[in-house]
Amino acid sequence: QLQASGGGLAQPGGSLRLSCAVSGRSSRMYNMGFGWFRQAPGKEREFVAAIRISTFSTFYADSVKGRFTISRDNAENTINLQMNSLKPEDTAVYYCSAGITLADSQARSKNNYDYWGQGTQVTVSS
Repeated sequence: QLQASGGGLAQPGGSLRLSCAVSGRSSRMYNMGFGWFRQAPGKEREFVAAIRISTFSTFYADSVKGRFTISRDNAENTINLQMNSLKPEDTAVYYCSAGITLADSQARSKNNYDYWGQGTQVTVSS
């Protein structure tokens, strides 16, 4: 089970930190990958960032590279998305997701994820 939190309103240039709480045994997470996707009104759900637990590999959409950072907190069992230098075009509902077995080549496609959280709204506006 995935539970996303941390959304809200930020000004352009500001920061927000999203967190995805992961339920289940930590030992089962070794081959898993976790991703963040977002969906703006009237648009398709798009890839934002992903991390593979076994290799610590991270992946980013070009639109967020250098501004967003995905990470895992072992102690809290969460997958976090630090979002800096926010832009109005980052406004969307953000979803965390989990893939049971996720290869590098699969990380950017939503079709390769098995579980989805409920979404959290991020609004960037002055």
